[in-house]
Amino acid sequence: MSATAEQILYGNDSPNIIAKDSTCRVKPNSKIDRKITNKIDSITGIREEQKQIAPPCPKSVKIELTARCNFNCAFCATGYKLRDKRDMDWDFYVNLLDQCKEAGVEEVGMFYLGESFMLPWLPKAIAAARDKGFPYIFLTTNGSLSTPKKVKECMDAGLNSLKFSLNYADEAQFTEVARVKGSLYQKMLDNIKAAYEIRQEGGYDCGLYASYIRYDGEQGERMMDVLEDVKPYLDEVYALPLYSQADLTGQENQDRGWDVKAGNPGRADNMRAPLPCWAVFTEARVTHDGFLSACCFDHSRDFNMANLNEVSFMEGWHSQAFQGLRDAHLRMDVRGTACESCAAYN
Repeated sequence: MSATAEQILYGNDSPNIIAKDSTCRVKPNSKIDRKITNKIDSITGIREEQKQIAPPCPKSVKIELTARCNFNCAFCATGYKLRDKRDMDWDFYVNLLDQCKEAGVEEVGMFYLGESFMLPWLPKAIAAARDKGFPYIFLTTNGSLSTPKKVKECMDAGLNSLKFSLNYADEAQFTEVARVKGSLYQKMLDNIKAAYEIRQEGGYDCGLYASYIRYDGEQGERMMDVLEDVKPYLDEVYALPLYSQADLTGQENQDRGWDVKAGNPGRADNMRAPLPCWAVFTEARVTHDGFLSACCFDHSRDFNMANLNEVSFMEGWHSQAFQGLRDAHLRMDVRGTACESCAAYN
């Protein structure tokens, strides 16, 4: 492996020297930044011009193509089944893309709280976003269903970023936490390595990443072996704190002896203050049934700010409900709002 390749794979600031052509493949002689942490930090940091009750159009929007998930993770509230778990309507999705593009959205995520590789038309959804002219299309997956065939289809369609949620140090922890059959653990690792081979063979312009949760003080050390195994196949790996998921899972996970962080402070090595929460100012999330949500962990519909089946994307972004919630965050007093239940403010 060359020195340049080592710098890229292990998260050095030096970017990969590639550029895409019209087929979403790559050619030499231009620079593309492969540090996903730069993008994360730009979203979780609230700029001064965004600190208002009706901020500018968000740079990034996550779209819940499906709310279904094949895992039942102990750290996630999706298993509580607090809302319907269905797929987004195609016509609604295409119309949403048009509105987001017109409003000035630059980055679209093909996921929210579900596992998008369960969706047969995921590549078609990515291609639609590419054809609308979005410069950055990203996706997070648990990795169990991201088979080589599906990943190639997504890269062919124009996917720019694929991140794996690698939240388990070994198969025993995987079966305990994900609460599915243990054989899927090795399948996840195999799919990560296969995604790298597909990218290299096809020359696709798609970053490959992984995040992992620091459940407790020992988790970082426990993760070392599996991280060393997959690092050569990834552009960057980073840690996340264990979130309380809007206080839905906080107490349960604390009872397990895990270190739980309230709110959404971003990544573990650059955590943000809980108030004001960046999630209500810098990024939008649209549920599978068309609601604009104020929270990264809206498993219960408590954070719905607007019904985008009835109003436009920007009308929803500037809705009275959203403005009232942002005002509470800017005043640093969220009592009486949906955010009050988050452990950060109790």
